[in-house]
Amino acid sequence: MREKILVIDDDEKIISMLRRSLAFEGYSVVTANNGADGLKQILEHDPDAVILDVMMPQLDGWEVCRRIREGGSQVPILMLTAKDEVADRVRGLDLGADDYLVKPFALEELLARVRVMLRRRTAEQSEKSTKRLHYQDLVMDLDTREVFRGNQRIELTTKEFELLHLFMQNPKRVLSRDLIMEKIWGYDYSGESNVLEVYIALLRQKTEEFGHKRIIQTVRGAGYVLRGDT
Repeated sequence: MREKILVIDDDEKIISMLRRSLAFEGYSVVTANNGADGLKQILEHDPDAVILDVMMPQLDGWEVCRRIREGGSQVPILMLTAKDEVADRVRGLDLGADDYLVKPFALEELLARVRVMLRRRTAEQSEKSTKRLHYQDLVMDLDTREVFRGNQRIELTTKEFELLHLFMQNPKRVLSRDLIMEKIWGYDYSGESNVLEVYIALLRQKTEEFGHKRIIQTVRGAGYVLRGDT
């Protein structure tokens, strides 16, 4: 069965271009020209990925993304926007978007980012491991996407969850910066150069709350590792 992509954009030229290009790549394509209709299409078609424009009248992309995540859907979301401000990119990621592309964009880059999101989704869905991952007092439930340290629940964004998931799949293994960037952001990521360091700091802050010891260690010159104090 062909993977289904939902495109939500109020620009008919972009919708037409993406419909043709994605169909040529072998995807099934569903479109919506406003946020409200896009939310209905998600419920009706259950797409494998969403390409979501930010600047739309009435219901903008920020609100659509927020409602998608609040509804419990983990469908990959690539946000499109004419704004190239760091604050806007951070806002989209914090709301649960998986990737961010600024208009005007190269079609080849958009297609590559869609492939990365779909590969990541397929890998997660086909994962054969247990539904719960454990390391010391850290527990990750893959079904509910809940994370606990001891008795404390840790609230994570989508990207924070994916990053911690990678560490918990590879406990005590030093993961290089390049490997982490490729696995979590894709080989063609061209955003902020310190994005990994920012997310490592966020994960440490959340996992070390309530007096817990550091569990994500820096290996100078090599990368990062999930390892308790030795």
